[in-house]
Amino acid sequence: MEDMSFIKLPATEGKQPAKKRAKPPQSSMEEEEEEERRRNVKNLAVLGEKNSSVKLLEELVFGAEEELLERLVEEDEDQTGLLLLEDKAEEEAKESEDEGGMRQELQPEKKAAWVDEDDELEEEVDMKHRFRRNLMKGEAESTMTKQKLQQRMREQFQKAMGGTPSWAESSAQKRRRRRAEEEEDEDDEEEDDLLRRTGNFVASSDSLPSGILRVKKCLHANSARPSEDRLTTVQFHPSAQVVMTAGLDQSISLFQVDGKTNPKIQSIHLERFPVHKAQFSVDGETVIATSLKNKMFYLYDMMEGRVLPVHTVRGLNEARVKEFSVCPEGGALLLTGTNGYLHLLTLKTKEVVRSMKINGDVSGVAFSPDGSKVFANSEDGEVYVWDMRSSRCVNRFTDDGCVRGTSIATSQNGQYLACGSQSGVVNVYSQEVCLNSANPEPLKAVMNLLTSATALTFNPTSEILAIASRTEDEAVRLVHLPSLTVFSNFPVAKRKVVYRASCLDFSPHSGFFSLANNKGHAPLFRLLHYKEF
Repeated sequence: MEDMSFIKLPATEGKQPAKKRAKPPQSSMEEEEEEERRRNVKNLAVLGEKNSSVKLLEELVFGAEEELLERLVEEDEDQTGLLLLEDKAEEEAKESEDEGGMRQELQPEKKAAWVDEDDELEEEVDMKHRFRRNLMKGEAESTMTKQKLQQRMREQFQKAMGGTPSWAESSAQKRRRRRAEEEEDEDDEEEDDLLRRTGNFVASSDSLPSGILRVKKCLHANSARPSEDRLTTVQFHPSAQVVMTAGLDQSISLFQVDGKTNPKIQSIHLERFPVHKAQFSVDGETVIATSLKNKMFYLYDMMEGRVLPVHTVRGLNEARVKEFSVCPEGGALLLTGTNGYLHLLTLKTKEVVRSMKINGDVSGVAFSPDGSKVFANSEDGEVYVWDMRSSRCVNRFTDDGCVRGTSIATSQNGQYLACGSQSGVVNVYSQEVCLNSANPEPLKAVMNLLTSATALTFNPTSEILAIASRTEDEAVRLVHLPSLTVFSNFPVAKRKVVYRASCLDFSPHSGFFSLANNKGHAPLFRLLHYKEF
């Protein structure tokens, strides 16, 4: 089939021409119609060559259905491909816009229009100023450049914080820290897997590290009711999440410890009875309170909410009852008398059952963990070891280098004995050696206090020894016992928080540490290494 848009007349070649008839003359109107017909045929031929839609219509009419359908499919695929190309172009344009925005954000800041040349000079800073004196490491550093001073302050801050805080880390440091944490997690998983496979033959270590103590300052333990006078006692309850404070304002207060609000539970007022010392009984149901110049003392039954005054003690020939210790076995108190006397008092009958005497006045008393032995420190610098069952002195030794003893404490694991002196030196001994040797050598002489060591306390895990002096502000230190070194970041703040501490105590699982100061407050610290209260 020829591709033609008009029908040809059959050829007349080879035929004899017929005799023509004479045509009648045509009118001008017929000539015009004939001319118009020719023009239409000519236009139709042009359209057939240039317009594809006309060709498609002809092919459909004359039977080229299969070819037509193939073309329609091809055109549809071409249109689909076109749309996909357009979508891809739009996505690429959007990505290029985002990359351009990021490049714009990452562009370096514009340079300053004007630079002071004096800023680039290494200006020397006077380090002898009272605000910068503690940053000096020697007399040679009397002056320091600004850049070196900034570096020194940065190092001191990181040392106090136990490393660079996360908010101050650079991007490179953050990446290194994340990698280290991921590696640590992998190591922990491997260790857990090892523990699962080896059972109890391998134990994980959770000991307290030395150097930097992870500690957080909390709201004062007695912030709900600060004392109006000097606090003399702070003590955590042996089993409940409660802390007790007492002081010269003639009151005893109990607070719930949460580290955030520390709400008050109860407060009792003892008329004309400034509290010198208050202690929980072993079961935590009774509070024993003594005063400065009274022979009388109080028993506060917390279960019944009843305050019982004890006016006289049978068999006690003392003008006053001031210092005492609660016996670990429960049900008895060891009263510190005058002239070196120690009196054992039963709480049930309120009478003295036996007495012991040392040379010189008693400056401190500490029980062994099982309560079978008692260590008594004398003002003469001697330590006496008494057997509580037989009331016999089983050992006696001189505290190394001590002229006047001031305090004494024992660790709950039975490993350490600490003796404080008026010079501020605290000697740490092996408790077992002190039971048998007449001249024990101290494991460590802690010399971080410059005034009399008046308060000593071990934490329940026997990993920390808290030492303090009530004659100087901020004179509190925490000693790491396994290494016998002092934590460098406590007290935590440069401004005064502790003031003059007269009593120290740890919570039952060492999660909190508190102290009683001369401002009527009980600063509270969260020891982050320990997970429980």
